[in-house]
Amino acid sequence: MSNIFYNLDDVTVRGISVSEMSNNIYLVTSKSDGAQLLIDAADDASAIHELIASSASDALVPTTLTGIATTHQHWDHIRALQEMTVATGVRTLAGAEDAQGILEGSTVTTDVALGHGDTVDVGAVSLQCVHLRGHTPGSIAFVLRDSGGTVLIFSGDSLFPGGVGNTGEDPQRFASLVDDVTERIFGVYADEAIVLPGHGRSTTLGAERPHLDEWRIRGW
Repeated sequence: MSNIFYNLDDVTVRGISVSEMSNNIYLVTSKSDGAQLLIDAADDASAIHELIASSASDALVPTTLTGIATTHQHWDHIRALQEMTVATGVRTLAGAEDAQGILEGSTVTTDVALGHGDTVDVGAVSLQCVHLRGHTPGSIAFVLRDSGGTVLIFSGDSLFPGGVGNTGEDPQRFASLVDDVTERIFGVYADEAIVLPGHGRSTTLGAERPHLDEWRIRGW
């Protein structure tokens, strides 16, 4: 996936895919005040700077990056975090249980440790934090409800088209993740909600919901 663009009532969302791992990086811009949140500074800082520059006209006022959120601690999602943090000086946000792993992998301290039910404000817009335990201990999905009705779920590596994220063939981790995804994502949001994962193409909850039982049976 590359060059994703959603032009909604409250926000624009741009995205690019970087690295040999095809990591997705997303940029949320609040239209009314220009505040921006970068989700997963995965790799290629120059491409990220270009992504930010491309959004200069996405708001009614000048845009300003106000934070970098990380969905989880895995190395392929934080390779540009240190460089981007130094370059921008903005606050960093991530799941509390992954903060130590992010520090060890990037030398970046998490300024705002997030838990289930927390909100992340991007100017006038708020994203809901959904803790999805299993891929990593502190994996967080960020959910944006636009006033026009669109729901975007930035799922990191916890939910993809065709299944949940890798849980290392650990039955307990798999059960934890599939339970959280079922209860906290499918049990809360409607079929029309769009899933924007950490790698690959997007999907909708409606496309994936019929397969939840299949995922449980196969165990991954």
